[in-house]
This record gives sequence, C-alpha cells and structure tokens, in this order.
Amino acid sequence: MQKLWNHYHSPTTIEEAAALLQQYAGNARIIGGGTDLLVERRDHQPQEAFIDISCIPEMTAITQQGDHAIIGGGVTHAKIVKSEVVAARATCLVESCGVVGGPQVRNVATLGGNVVHALPAGDGTTSLVALNAEAEIFYNGTRQWVPILDMYKGAGVSLIDPTRDILLNFRIKLAAKHEASAFKRIMRPQGVALPVLGCAVWVRLTEDGSRYDAARICLAPIGATPGRAAEVEAALLSQPADEDTLETAVQVALETLHPRTSKYRATGEYRQEMIAVLLRRTLPLAVHRARTGEAIPEGVGQ
Repeated sequence: MQKLWNHYHSPTTIEEAAALLQQYAGNARIIGGGTDLLVERRDHQPQEAFIDISCIPEMTAITQQGDHAIIGGGVTHAKIVKSEVVAARATCLVESCGVVGGPQVRNVATLGGNVVHALPAGDGTTSLVALNAEAEIFYNGTRQWVPILDMYKGAGVSLIDPTRDILLNFRIKLAAKHEASAFKRIMRPQGVALPVLGCAVWVRLTEDGSRYDAARICLAPIGATPGRAAEVEAALLSQPADEDTLETAVQVALETLHPRTSKYRATGEYRQEMIAVLLRRTLPLAVHRARTGEAIPEGVGQ
C-alpha cells in the first residue's frame, strides 16, 4: 500500500496545531475527515506531515452563543444533522449536510474540509452562503472572521493555504420569528454522484406573513465560485409571498443564471431547467416554515 504521509500529529489545541504548521514551514497539511484530501494525495509523494484537527475540542463542537450557532471547522456532516438547534433554526444546512455522500462519508467528512477545498458544488457551502455565514480563520498568524464568500478565490482555490492556515469555525445567525430556510438538490441516481444542481434559500417574511421582507438564494454550481442570486432576491423583496411572485422569481432566475454544460453533471440546458424546479420546491417550503415556525428537515440521510 502506498505511503501517504511521513508524520502524523493529533494536537489538542489550536495553538499547538498552529505551532506545528510553523515548524514544518509549508511541508505539513491540516486534515479533518480526509475524505477528499486522502484521495487527492494518492498519486503524489508522501506528505511530510498531516496535522489532524479532530482532537481539538473547539473545532469539533457546535455551540449556541445568543442568536448565533458556532460550528467548528472539524465538525462532521453527521454531527450537524443531529444538532437540534441547527435543524430548527438553520434548517437548510441540516438538509444539505444530510445528503452528502453516504452514512460512512457523513460520519467522517467535515464541513470545514468542504469549504477549504473550495469546490463550487459543495452542498454545505450552498447553505452556508444562503445563511450568510462567516468563517473564522487562523490566517497570517492571527484569528479573524471573514464572510463565507471571501473563502473562495476560484474553482478549487481557497483563501487559506492548508499548509499554513486553519479554518477554525463557522458562525451562523439563527432564524428568528418569521424567518426560515430550505435546501433541495437534483442529482444523478448513482448514490454518491455529483449533484446536478443544488439550491438553498433563506427568507424573512413581514410580521403578518404576507410578503417577503428579505431573501437570500444560492444555486450551485453555476460559476467557478459559489454566489448569491441577487436579481432573484431583488424580485422577491416586498412582494407577496404567493404563487405569482414565485413564478416571477423563476423567470428572473432563468434570464440571469446560466449554468454551463458539464460532462460530470448534465447539459447546461437541462441544468437551467432544474433552476425552475428547485426554486419551486425550496421557496414555498421556506415560506411555509417562516409562517408556521415548523422546521422539520426533509430528505436527510436519503
């Protein structure tokens, strides 16, 4: 069996992990679940050292601080799915993490690894964007918070260098009254195949539940990096939360969003048709949750 590393460290504090990165001077890499990284390294020379963050308590916990959830960069998808506060008040993230791979993958793969690999199709990423999440990073020797979209510099190109920096935590504002979210995706039927397209939405309704007060929408993958569907969001603002507005939003999406053809996913034409399908599934679901306060994740683990 091919050797993948020469040294393996399991620090128990962020300070210890940072010191190890400095010690190896670019010849070590942070590893969480390793579901992407170990596959990526199979055709390379052994990594000098891996620094495993799965033993750092701060990075493997989900905590609530006031109206925010703090999710460690080393938290697995399975742990997110089991979080009651995330399920109730950041529902789309549970729905997206609950369909990543199979149970074995979700038990070890981390949300932080999903983001650090900077692939625009990440299910968890799609929901983080709709939730307007922030990422806390150990970057250039200091801890700092950055908007989630700042983590992406290109397809597979992250803001942080995993041989020198660490993605520590995510911070998400939890849904308040009249706010809710939802996630759906279209994928090929071969189990763990890549998604054709995913959609996460977050909405806030007016106090009487009749109109959109605010909305955030992320459909991915569309471009080289994830992004918000700003024109669609604008079409919803202050409009009645009804079928007519939904159809207007769908038309705006079809006019402004143009996914490319991908040999691994589907043709651009098919993927554009799926934009309409996903918006018609997610927006009404988020509106229903915002009106009723009922947020039971759908499709998790299927």
